[in-house]
Order: sequence, then structure tokens, then C-alpha cells
Amino acid sequence: MNTKSLIFSSLLLALGATGGYWFANKNSSPQMLDAASTEKKALYWYDPMFPQQKFDQPGKSPFMDMQLVPRYEEDGGDIAGISIDSSITQNLGMRLATVKLASLEREIQAAGVLTLNEREVAVVQARSAGFVERVYARATQDVIAAGAPLADILVPQWVSAQEDYLALRSSGAHSLIAAAKQRMRLAGMPASLVNKVERSAKLQPLWTVTSPIAGMIEQLDVRQGMTVSSGMTLARINGLSSIWLDVAVPEAQAAHLATGQPVEAHLPGLAGEAIQGRISAVLPQADLQSRTLRVRVELDNPEGKLRPGQSANVRLAQIATEPRLVVPSEAVIRSGRRALVMLATENGRYQPTQVQLGQETGEHVEITQGLETGQQVVVSGQFLLDSEASLHGIEITALGDSQPQVLNNALHQAEGQIISLDADSMTLAHGPFKTLSMPGMTMQFPVANARLLSGLQAGDSIRIAVSEGDNGLIIEQVELMEKAVQP
Repeated sequence: MNTKSLIFSSLLLALGATGGYWFANKNSSPQMLDAASTEKKALYWYDPMFPQQKFDQPGKSPFMDMQLVPRYEEDGGDIAGISIDSSITQNLGMRLATVKLASLEREIQAAGVLTLNEREVAVVQARSAGFVERVYARATQDVIAAGAPLADILVPQWVSAQEDYLALRSSGAHSLIAAAKQRMRLAGMPASLVNKVERSAKLQPLWTVTSPIAGMIEQLDVRQGMTVSSGMTLARINGLSSIWLDVAVPEAQAAHLATGQPVEAHLPGLAGEAIQGRISAVLPQADLQSRTLRVRVELDNPEGKLRPGQSANVRLAQIATEPRLVVPSEAVIRSGRRALVMLATENGRYQPTQVQLGQETGEHVEITQGLETGQQVVVSGQFLLDSEASLHGIEITALGDSQPQVLNNALHQAEGQIISLDADSMTLAHGPFKTLSMPGMTMQFPVANARLLSGLQAGDSIRIAVSEGDNGLIIEQVELMEKAVQP
């Protein structure tokens, strides 16, 4: 082929390429051109481990060895919440509940113990010095009737007073007789013994000590042959016609109880029988160890079936309150420092919202601030949404604040092995933090409190819980795992 032919062929190829390019662009659809020219606009970039820190440009995170993640405008920015597809919510079994006004009727279940009624007590004392001549067959915890004899006591001082009265009785001097009778009473003789002397006209050297009430002998300190002094306690009788029920109620629940509220008790020894009563007192002193308050209930015991020391399952009911704003208790996420709910908004989005809690029953909790009637909250699957919000830097609507705040107080767990320890930090070879999408690696962690390092040493296997702060991850909890047994 000559030179002219080669030049002509090259020109034809160039014209064909140029025409093909023009033809291709000419036949391109407007939709394809728009898709090519339209790109997702990133509002900012962030590190999933530190979602509160925002960056204007993409690149590597200054905190960890990973790339920054973009957050796009079409995602709704910071306050739009989490968008979940409806099919995913069905697979997760996610349920919603409506914030509504309802009356709260508290029902507190607690344990109680039957005790003696300390208001129904009789103390038997020696009215004068004497000698015990006889003791009847009695012992502590015996149940006796009113007037049951306990002991016969000889009181010499009373014998002298009786002789004076009997000597003046036939004298006809009424004033002297009345004075002698008054002397017997002032000597400590009970009215029954004075009347017996008056009716029989004989000396009554022995005083039969009897129980003034029916009940149980709680204390018996009299023995045959002993000498008793004036004012000495001989016996203590506790009545059984009514019994106290002492109930230990948690402090937070006891604050809603009051005198007169109805109580229902079930005793294992009286299966199937419900004992009705009312609160007689909410005692003022709390138990420092169990953090409970004692509630006293007085129960009638006419048949003597209730016995001190028996245990009881107690149901304390409270009168229904006025209608209040409530949500199901399971909808609340409690982090220790604040309470959150996942608020369902339009277009399948969910926004973490801080709430203020009030009274709580077994199923519902009062919301005093943060929600309005008619709104919907997540009651199943909200913990997954909470973790997702933390990972994506979703901001939380705070109480009394028109500007959302970053949700950064969640705890994230992982397991690892201690490489080295410092005064206020540790170097740890840890596994992945699944809730942070963070792979396993070796890094240094500061601790929230140096006491967390107590008892630890290099080589220990531990489980940690970390929180996110402005300065990175901080260890909040440490749990020492069992050491492997060496073969």
C-alpha cells in the first residue's frame, strides 16, 4: 500500500471515531445525563466510634486506623433519626405503642412477717415484797386465758393490814373501818383480794397472781421458793386477739402508700385463704442495707390461726390516680443517667428522645416531660435502634433543650487480655466491639476510676464496658474472667 492510501485510511478512522462519539452523545437519554451529573451530597464525615466529632473532608480518622464515614443530606441530617424499611421492622417484630392518658393503680407485691401486737401487752409485777409459795404449771409461749393463775405469793405486809381491818370490823366505828380498808388498798393489795377479806372475814395470807389478759406468756420470771421485791416483773403476757404484719417495701414504692389503704395477705400455712387488713402505719426509719421501709398492718385474729413468725405474701393496693400521660414500661431505655424512648416519626423514622419519668406500675410508667398525647414509641426492638443511633451519631432530643444532643452515653462491651497496666490506663488486646462496628486490635484505654485496676495484672482475661467521650473511649466497667487452668 502506498503512502497516499495510508494517509487516507487514517483520516477515515479519525472521522469514524469522532462521528461515533458524537452519535453516542446524541443518543444518550436525559435520565442518564442527569444521573451522571447528580451525586449524593455529604453533610460531613464522622468516625463511628466518635459520632459527636464531625469533619468537613473525607480521610482517615485521627482517633483510630479507619476511614471516616460520610453522612448524606438525603439521610436527613443529624436530627432526622433512623430510617428503617417496613419489611425490616416486620422481621424484627418491632411494635409501637401510643402515648395516652390513663389512670395508674399501683399494686405492690412484697414479703411480710407476722409479729406480736406490742400494744396488747400486760406486765405482771410484785406489788410488795414477799415469798413465792407455789408456781402453777406454766411456761413461756403457753397460751392462757384471762384470769389464769400463775403463782401464789405470801406478802407479810398485807397480813398485818388485814389483821387491823378485821379487828376494827366488829367495833362499829365506821370511819376507822373505812380507814383500815383504805390502808389495805394503799399497801398494794388488788381489789379482788380486799373484797375476799371483806366477804370471808378471814386472813388471806396468799396472793394468787393471775394473768390480766388472755394471750401468750412471753416472759415468766417466777419460781417456787424465791423472794420477790416490790416492783419486780413476774411475767409478761402478749395478747393474740390481733397480730401485726410487718412488710418490707422498697423506698420508691413505699412513698406512694398511706395509712388506711387495703392490704391482702396470703400465708403458706393457710393455703387459699386471703387475710384482709389495712395499713396502720408506715414506719419512719428505713433499713440501710435493704433500702426498704417497714409498713405495719394490723390483722384481726379471733380464732388464733395467725401465729407470730409466720411469713406472708402481701399485696398492697393503692387508689387509682387521676389520668396521667403514660407509656408501657418496656418502651423506656434506662441508661442510669437519663431515660430515653425511641419516638416513631413520619416516613418510617425513629428519633431517640429523652423523657422524665414519674410513677411506675408493673406495666406502665408515667411521663412527666418529653412526650405528648398521641405520639408513638417503640416497645419492642428499641435497644437495636438505640445502638444504631449511637453508631450513626444520631442526635437525641433532650429535655428543656430545643437543640438535640449527641447520644453518646451508651456502654459498649468487648473481651480482651491485658498487655500492660499504668496508673490510670491499660493496654488491652481486645476483640471486636460489635455495637461500634470496631474490629479487634491492641490499644490503650483510660479508665474512669483508678480503682477499676485494683487486683488486675498483665495477662488477665477481662470483659470491659466502655463509654464514648470527647477524648475517646473510656473504660467504665471491668469484669475479671475465669483464668484458664494450666494442664
